[in-house]
Amino acid sequence: MNLLLTAGGLRNETLRDALRDMLGKPFGSANVVFVPTASTAEPGDHGWFVADMNRLHGLGWREFDVLELNGLPRRTVLDRLLHADVVYVEGGNQYHLARSITSNGLSGGFLEALESRVYVGVSAGSMIFSRNLTAHSADVIGDTADLHALGATEVEPPFGLFDWYLKPHLYSPDFPERDDAWADGIVARADFPVYFTDDDTAVRVRDGEVDIVSEGRWRFHP
Repeated sequence: MNLLLTAGGLRNETLRDALRDMLGKPFGSANVVFVPTASTAEPGDHGWFVADMNRLHGLGWREFDVLELNGLPRRTVLDRLLHADVVYVEGGNQYHLARSITSNGLSGGFLEALESRVYVGVSAGSMIFSRNLTAHSADVIGDTADLHALGATEVEPPFGLFDWYLKPHLYSPDFPERDDAWADGIVARADFPVYFTDDDTAVRVRDGEVDIVSEGRWRFHP
């Protein structure tokens, strides 16, 4: 399984090179499927979403598919994932994304598809692999409002692959409160490992081995 878990997408050449290496062929010879589901639960201006989709499209794929996880037959969703070489899952509300996967019975098929494909997550799309994606971690991280916005008080991790949790957008101008003091406060409360990544950083997972790809800054607290 090859995962490139970004905070802000493929914003720099180091991250794009990492994806090329994991893919093993040029973007022009590969199919990508873009999953916007998490973004649909976010209110307000979606210029960030359009910018990231355009950035991805501009890499020059052989085929650029867009796949919403809700409302389609399960087999249709899984067939579209299997048709892609790269599965790119956009950011937004991680709890809506997790619920869309679990409530549509996609968890097992999604993981099977990822055994032979490259997954790129953006923000929420990078957060859904932790077994600590729970109501407890929402409270610890300060994301309870995002869970309650769905009318929910609980969340089921769709995959539960890792004990560590990824919290994106450290030092981001779009989230000015996310500085070292903010991260320190979370660490003081957390009873699970946490990666904090800025928008130029990704956590890379290749065949179970975890490392960092970055042109920016990040922190890890075991």
